[in-house]
Amino acid sequence: MPLLTLTSDIGSPDYLVGAVKAQLLHINPEFQIIDISHNIPPFNYPQAAYVCRSALKNFPDYSYHLILVNLFEQKPEQLILAFHNNQYLICADNGLLTMILEETPEMVIGIPLDKIALKNTIHLTSVMGKVVNQLVNGESIKNIGNPEVNYIQKRHLRPTLDNNSIDGQIIFIDSFENVIVNITREQFEEQRKGRSFQIVFKRDEKIEQISESYADVPEGEKLALFNSAGYLEIAINKGNAAGLFGLKGFSEKLRQGQLSYQTIRIYFH
Repeated sequence: MPLLTLTSDIGSPDYLVGAVKAQLLHINPEFQIIDISHNIPPFNYPQAAYVCRSALKNFPDYSYHLILVNLFEQKPEQLILAFHNNQYLICADNGLLTMILEETPEMVIGIPLDKIALKNTIHLTSVMGKVVNQLVNGESIKNIGNPEVNYIQKRHLRPTLDNNSIDGQIIFIDSFENVIVNITREQFEEQRKGRSFQIVFKRDEKIEQISESYADVPEGEKLALFNSAGYLEIAINKGNAAGLFGLKGFSEKLRQGQLSYQTIRIYFH
């Protein structure tokens, strides 16, 4: 059965989540649909990219990933179909694709949208589902749309690296209020070079070791670890790190004086 994933900013209480799935099953009742998340904050590209990137790498080859995020930030003229690392991704032409992949996709096809059709979420889902069905039925990806497409590209949110420090941004806060930072284990170790370190954040809080699990520190104590996606996480054992420390996820709308709310700095010495 074709394996499809859904990621959206629709919100779980909305009827559209069910309607989207029903639309896909009308196209092919054999679609196996898996939800990644429907609670991506609107217009939050770094969080959407983190959630998709962390989930997609766990799926079998030749899975299909439908990303219904920021579909209408601008008037939709086309959708984007990409094939990369043996995965198919379909999303709006809004720059999110390159933020998810963190590199140029192996192949990108433009899927033109009918200028007459009502361009709502259900219609765009239908277009995505029909594209997947064509691929499942053996149609070449190059025959589905425009292989010479121009599409919007955005850079993913990178940490700022220095010889003696890294400045990271909070890209996700989970339901336990654990704080995820855009610093990977590989980046950390490469900059660290075996040195000792301090992880510093709002209110001059400091952490000087990396834990393997939450239980490595007493209940109520703060800790840092690298999560299952390989990203730095600030947490409190059986507590709520974001709320207690006043930390917030990255937003381009935060004023200059509020950057400390979303910034995590690591000093090496």
